[in-house]
Amino acid sequence: MTAAPLVVPADHLPPSAFEPVRPAYGSGSLADVLPSVSAVLGVPGAHDALGLRAELDGIERIAVLLVDGLGAHQIPLISPYAPVLADLAGRSRTLTAGFPSTTPVSLVTLGTGAPPGAHGVLGFTTKRPDGRILNHIQWKHDPDPAQWQPVPTRFELVAAAGVEVTVVSLPEFEGSGLTVSAYRGASYAPASDALADHMLTALAAASGPALVYGYYADLDHYGHGDGVDSPRWRQAARDVEALLDRLVHGLPQRSALLVVADHGQLNVPSDARFDMADIPDLQDGVVAVAGEPRVRYLYAAPGALDDVLAAWRGVFGDAAWVLSRDEAIDGGWFGPVPADHRDRIGDVAVICQGRTIALAGGWEPPTVGRLIAYHASVTAAEMEIPLLLAR
Repeated sequence: MTAAPLVVPADHLPPSAFEPVRPAYGSGSLADVLPSVSAVLGVPGAHDALGLRAELDGIERIAVLLVDGLGAHQIPLISPYAPVLADLAGRSRTLTAGFPSTTPVSLVTLGTGAPPGAHGVLGFTTKRPDGRILNHIQWKHDPDPAQWQPVPTRFELVAAAGVEVTVVSLPEFEGSGLTVSAYRGASYAPASDALADHMLTALAAASGPALVYGYYADLDHYGHGDGVDSPRWRQAARDVEALLDRLVHGLPQRSALLVVADHGQLNVPSDARFDMADIPDLQDGVVAVAGEPRVRYLYAAPGALDDVLAAWRGVFGDAAWVLSRDEAIDGGWFGPVPADHRDRIGDVAVICQGRTIALAGGWEPPTVGRLIAYHASVTAAEMEIPLLLAR
């Protein structure tokens, strides 16, 4: 049975959205958000790389909301449906995600205040030492999160300094490997709905300095499934507006709200999709595949690395950067990568450019190839994220 043609809406990205952007670790990245928040809350030794103290003088309680998929280049599309967001965006600044610009990497980068190379969550999926592929979204307890992700979280450090710390997210995420890796040290408040009310309740209940973090998933979900600027994506944008309206106008005294994202998204047409299953040259010498369509990790058979590099470079040309592991690490995309984390990155990293994706038919569920919007690569559309602030 032939699959129905993909319906890919226009996402209205300008040419500048496809320029490569380097992660600004240490000066303006997602990794710098919670260290700067910690400094505002008086945590000893915390570095305020984002200069938040000047904007948040007198603030004792801070809510941080992460809206999954709210890239900086999505703000103009959302603004007609979201006047509160548009108002905040008028006074916003732009940060970068880490690399790859994908949800599990970004959540742990935010939670630890460390670049991906340090915390070790280096892709949507990566290869374990035993050869199995770990999906960080489906990760339960194996491997042990404390060993796989060894960096203390900022929530642990903030709590140790006497700040009340709460994470508000979906009940099904509680106790998962990704949640433990990103948020350990915080009290977990499960919320299947009324996210804003749960966040505001935690802020108001604090008897002293407090940090409350919330996660909202639907914008990313409908971007993947229907495309950026599709009807259901627009409805999710309206839901983000309702969430922000409740938070901004419900903040207790001496409180502030910071809104960030984990990545942006871009829509991918049918003719920009390369599938390993259809191209024999892309299969030769490959013994395992991980990552995701915008940043594909390939693990080569012994002695096959050069052939794999040559084959993928020959097929993709300018449509992707096809790098060896050493080239990707030496390029600084992950930040410093300790020896224990290097093998999680593929022998080859395929970093797609433009709107190209590298599908892995036979290695991943067919539904992956039926998505509309994707992310994880280095373009501005994926890497640039907003930092919105209200007090």
